[in-house]
Order: sequence, then structure tokens, then C-alpha cells
Amino acid sequence: MTTTTTSPGAQPQDSQARSHNAQIRNIAIIAHVDHGKTTLVDQLLKQSGMFRVGELEKLAGGQHDLIMDSNPLERERGITILSKNCAVSYTAHDGGLYRINIIDTPGHADFGGEVERVLRMADGCLLLVDAYDGPMPQTKFVLGKALEAGLKPVVVVNKCDRPDARPMEVVDEVFDLLVDMGAEDHALDFPVIYCSGRDGWGTRDLAVKTTDMRDVFEAVVRQVPAPGGDPDLPLQVLITAIDYNEYVGRIGIGRVFNGKIRSGAPVTIIRRDGRTITQSKASQLLQFVGLKRQEVESVEAGDLCAIVGLERIDIGDTVADPRNPIPLPAVKVDEPTMTMLFRINDSPFAGQEGTQVTSRQIRERLENELERNVALRIAPGKTPDEFMVSGRGVLSLGILIETMRREGFELSVGKPEVVVKSIDGVPHEPIEELVIDCPSHHLGSVMELVGSRKGEMKKMEPRGAAVTHLLFEIPSRSLIGLRSRVLTATQGEAILHHSFVRFEPVSGAIPHRAQGVLISLDTGPVTTYALEQLADRGIMFVSPGDPVYIGQIVGEHNRDNDLTINITRLKHLTNMRAAGKDATVVLKAPRRITLEYALEYIEDNELVEVTPTAIRLRKKILDESMRKRSERQARDREDAAQSP
Repeated sequence: MTTTTTSPGAQPQDSQARSHNAQIRNIAIIAHVDHGKTTLVDQLLKQSGMFRVGELEKLAGGQHDLIMDSNPLERERGITILSKNCAVSYTAHDGGLYRINIIDTPGHADFGGEVERVLRMADGCLLLVDAYDGPMPQTKFVLGKALEAGLKPVVVVNKCDRPDARPMEVVDEVFDLLVDMGAEDHALDFPVIYCSGRDGWGTRDLAVKTTDMRDVFEAVVRQVPAPGGDPDLPLQVLITAIDYNEYVGRIGIGRVFNGKIRSGAPVTIIRRDGRTITQSKASQLLQFVGLKRQEVESVEAGDLCAIVGLERIDIGDTVADPRNPIPLPAVKVDEPTMTMLFRINDSPFAGQEGTQVTSRQIRERLENELERNVALRIAPGKTPDEFMVSGRGVLSLGILIETMRREGFELSVGKPEVVVKSIDGVPHEPIEELVIDCPSHHLGSVMELVGSRKGEMKKMEPRGAAVTHLLFEIPSRSLIGLRSRVLTATQGEAILHHSFVRFEPVSGAIPHRAQGVLISLDTGPVTTYALEQLADRGIMFVSPGDPVYIGQIVGEHNRDNDLTINITRLKHLTNMRAAGKDATVVLKAPRRITLEYALEYIEDNELVEVTPTAIRLRKKILDESMRKRSERQARDREDAAQSP
């Protein structure tokens, strides 16, 4: 592939190509989770010629792929959480030198706040679709956001090297999806590239095999429009992301829509509300070159940049000309659909495993998260030690909790609850589109589980000889705890995805957890003797030697009621020889509790204790007598409310 690169500080070979926005392309890559989006971006970086052999692996921390997923959580989970920016230079067939700004976006609907704001930086999008799965719920979600932003899609059918690939059918499904979404004619006339991001090839015709990604680059250059904007108009820069450096402080990342921003020049910051105005100075300008940032003297309309030195800059702010400050439309973000209680950890083990334990530290951390996450909402709880945190889904809130525990925080969180919205005086709840790909021999179990939670089937079709594709519409609150039950029913073989569709009036109650829990009677280490005696009571969550405290949930009861047990019981020594004294005791393996499982498992009167080293389940009220008194009072209130 013929590519042209520039070293830091050097001028491009074609100065006019870099000075005019006709040679710039701003492209966002959107896709459903796990359709290979980040892998494709990695290949574009590798084949752009902007890196020496081994340099990308060094940037990726020794990894040979997923360079863009630099966050440890992204690598562990295999998903994109935060949007990333990079840029490559490409010499097209016509000899023109193009600067391509690539924006890698999250594919999960829970991170829709990231998707919505970064799409404001793009002029076109690569719609990546798996050659076997086809369009999925979150494909529809991110595509809908792209169409709202007026972006024309270039369809990339990825993973065409799969033996079960069906690329032609997938293209038809993408067309049908665009028609269903009311796309305009220019969007329906989309180009198609067939590729394998893993193997590094892309072609416009499957009959013509290629060895590189040139066809993808050419599609971007030919099909994505050049950015609009006039460098002679007053300056307008929309800030869509925030970075932080301990030496220079906050860094605003955004797109220059009009005008020209110069390093060291005074600017006006217009806040999201459009009324608050602050005077500042752009002390340093950085432009994206590959995965790095290069200092430049100025950036013109149509290009992306990072600005250093702006005081209290925030997402959605407009950086404008001090002589003629004109705000840009604020970033519109969908409202949260899920809320969760965050509070200090007040268990007997509080302060033993973390360093950030006070309500002040938790509040400051949540307020800092608000500056980066525009889809998050925080409200005070019933006490000064509680906060109600709302987001787009359990996954996004779970990522926040996991990040906090890795930073040394200790906290307790409650059961996720859906946000109920009042429309014309009637309570409405969010409805989601749920897709399940499950083994055909488990089809009955899956349909029974979803049906019991008010899921309404919309489509069922076979995917190969052994897999069935199911499409449901289901209330968001029904999804809490559903994933773990479906995976159990299908022996871990089902694949679930969901995305928000609309609000509908609240209808009926959702079934709660069928089993009760086993609760520790005392504080101390778990003993093998106690586990052996309690083995027939249910499934344990703890192992011998684990420290537990009074009120901690240590297992799942095999009946529907809660049971308090003595799991720290010691075997009393006597001078009597017992039959079978030397017999080997074999205990059942405990159930592994992950953060996502714990959040879905608990009920309203329970909490998840999260520390840097442990995830524990507990009752809100630890003392058994006080807990029973509270439960009796709650039942009495319910009876009083139901009586005429």
C-alpha cells in the first residue's frame, strides 16, 4: 500500500492538501459489541505505514492486537468502553494526500453517551457488521444515532473468513434495517466492503481476493464527504471529550467547526447552558498523528484537535472567538434508564481492605465521573452517606463500580432499579429489544424464562443447524437477573444482547428470585466442619478460611425462604473415637460471585459490598432480630395499604 507519513514538526509533502479541509476525512467506526470494530481499527493503523515494525506492539503494552483498547477493563472484557481518536495519512489512487481522523466508538448501548457525543466529530461512518450475526440490537442503536447525526454509512461486512459466514444475506438485512429506520435515499445507496479485520484484507468484490485494506481506505476517501466549515468565519470548537494530564491539567478534545484556532490565542468558553461565558487562553494545541498527539501552531475548520490550558473546560462547551462568541448546539444525550444506590461501606470489615472509604471521597469521585460521563446522573440519597446514581444500564454502572474498586474505594451498592418516567400523569417504564441466540435444544427453557418476565416474542428463526435466533421486547426491569438464569438454563451457551426501544406504561409485577439465601449467624472464619454439616442446605458462596461477618449472605438456600446458619462453627474435641474419623471430606465447589452476578442477584433488602480485594453479598440490616422486626413492619404496612 502506498502511504505517506510526516514526522513530528515536519511539513507534509503537499502543503495545500493539509491546509484545506477537502483533504480531511473524519470517520467514526460503529458496530455491535464483538463484531471486530477495534480489530479493524488496529489493522488500519498497522497498514497506514505510520509505524515501524514492533512499534504498535510496544504501544499496546506487549499485546499484538487491540491497540485501541488500552484500558485494562476493555482488554479483560473484550469491549470498547471509551471512545478513542487516532489519525493516519493516506495517499489515494489519484495521488492526493488525505488526513483520516478515525474515531473508535463503544458498541454497547450502555455507553450511548460516548457514542452520541463523538459522532458530532464525524462526517461519515463505517458500519461494521458480523458476516454471520448480521445486524444486532446495538447495531440498530448506534446506526440510529449515526443517522440522526446525518452520517452516510459505508457498510463493512467483517469476519468474512468465518466458515459459517453469510455476507450476501447480511447486506440484505442491513438494507432492510435502514428501510425500517426510515433512512433517506442517500443512506440506502451504501457501498459495501467485505473484509477480515483479523487477517487484514478487504475487498469490494468477494470474487477478487486482496491482501490489504486499500479498498477500505479508498471507500473512506471517496464516500465520506469532506468536512464542512469555513476557516474565515468566527471560531467555533465543540468539546466532545476530556483528557487529564497531571502536568497540564484538563485537556479539551473536540472538532473545529468554523474558524481557525491558534496556539496561545485568547478564546471564550461558552458553557453547555449557552449563558455562562468564561475567558481563557489556548496555551497549547495538539493534533492527532497515529496514536499520538503532535503539537501544532494552528488547526483549521474541519479538523480535530486537543486544547491545553482551558480553565474548567467541560464536555459540550463551545470554544469561541472572544470578539464574536457564537455557541454550537449542545450535545444531546438520552436520559438514564437505570438507577442504583451507592453508599459507604458500614460492614464490620469496613476500612480493612480499601483506602478510599468516606462519603466525601465517594462523592468527589462521582462528581469527577460526571465531568467525563455525560450520560450519568447523581442525586443525594436519604442520608448524607447515600447517593442515587443513574446511568444507561447495569453494565455501565458496573464498569464505574469496578473502576472505583480498582482505585482503592470501598462502598456498598443496592439493587439496580429502572427509572420510571411520568408521561401525562401515567408512570412509564423503559422497554428494550432483547436478542438471544441459544442452542435449539434449550429453546423451551429460554422461552419459558423470558415469557415469565413479560417478554413478548417478535421473531424466531434458525441460525444454522444447532442455533435459534430469538427477538423479544421486554421491560428493562425484567432484564435484571435474567442473564445469569438464561446462561444457567443453557449451560453457558446462550448469547444475550439488548438495547432501549421506548417507554410504555408500567404493567404488573416481575417475578423475584425464587430461592432464599443463607445468612451468617456470627463473625469469624468459615470452617470446613460447618460447610460439611450445611452441604445439604444449598449452594455456598464461600470457602473454608474465608472471613465472614454477621448478616453476610454466604450461600443460596435450596428453598424459597432465608435461613440464618452458623458457618463459623467449630468441631468440639472429645475423647470419643468417631466412626469414619479418618474419612476424606469432599466439599462442593462454591459458586463464584462476580460483580455483575452480584448486582443481578440481590433483592431490595440486600447490598453488594465492594472492596479492592473482595465482593460480598449482605443484608442491609445485619442484626437478625432488627431485620425480622423491619420485615414484620413492612408486611403490616402492605396489609394496611391493601385493606379497604
